[in-house]
Amino acid sequence: MSQSFRHPEILEIARAEGKVLVEDLARRFNVTVQTIRRDLTELANAGKLERVHGGAILPSGVTNILYEERRRLNAPAKIAIGSACAAAIPESCSIFLDIGTTTEAVARALIDHRNLMVVTNNLNVARILLANPDCEIVLAGGALRRADNGLVGHITARTIENFRFDHAILGCSALDEEGDMLDFDIQEVLVGQTLLKRSREVMLVADASKFQRSAPVRIGSLRDVDHVFTDAPLPEPLAARCAEWGTRVHVVPARS
Repeated sequence: MSQSFRHPEILEIARAEGKVLVEDLARRFNVTVQTIRRDLTELANAGKLERVHGGAILPSGVTNILYEERRRLNAPAKIAIGSACAAAIPESCSIFLDIGTTTEAVARALIDHRNLMVVTNNLNVARILLANPDCEIVLAGGALRRADNGLVGHITARTIENFRFDHAILGCSALDEEGDMLDFDIQEVLVGQTLLKRSREVMLVADASKFQRSAPVRIGSLRDVDHVFTDAPLPEPLAARCAEWGTRVHVVPARS
C-alpha cells in the first residue's frame, strides 16, 4: 500500500482508538517499522498527529477535536464507562449531566432508571433521556454552542447555583499528571467549577485518551471528585494521589 493510501487510514485508526503504535501499524500494513515511523513523522509535521514514544496520538493544543470525531473516538470504552457510572447512580435522585460524548453514554445507560430529575446543559443528553418517561428533564439555560449542542456561560452557571444535586457527572478534555481536569472553553469550565460546589457527589467520566492530551483551562482537581470512571489504570503517581485524596477510581475495560 502506498503512502498516500496509508496516511488517511492511519488517521482514521487514531481517531477510532485514540492513538496508533508503530509495531501495530507495521503489522496492519505489512511494511517495516521504519516506513511507519516516516509516515508518523510526516503526519506530525503536517500537524495531523503528535508523536509519542512508540507511536502517535491525535494532536492536543488550544482547540478541541471536532464533536463528531470525539463521538467516534474510543466509542466502546465510552459505552462501558457510561454503563458503570449509571450503575452507581441510584433511582429517585437528582443528577446533573455535563457536556460530552461520555456523559451522553451515561445518559443512554440511564434510560431504565426511575424517578430521576436530570438537569443538563447538553441538548444531546436531553434528547436521549426523552426515551425515559420516568425522568424529569431540566435544561440549564445559557449560550448555545452549536458545535456540540452545549449550553455554556454565566447564565448556565447561575442556573446551576439554584440547585443542590445528589450526583454530578462531569467530563473533561484532558487530565494531567497532577490530577487537574482541563478543558478548552473557559465558558464551559465556569459551569464545571460551579458544579463542583453544588453537588453532594461528583463523578468524572473520562476514557484513557484524556491521559495523553492537554488543554489550557483548569476545571479543578481530582481531589474535588468522589469517583473516576475510566477504561485503563491511572498513571501510578496519580493513582497514589487519588488514594490519598479519597478519590475512588473505577477501571472499566471496554468490551470487545
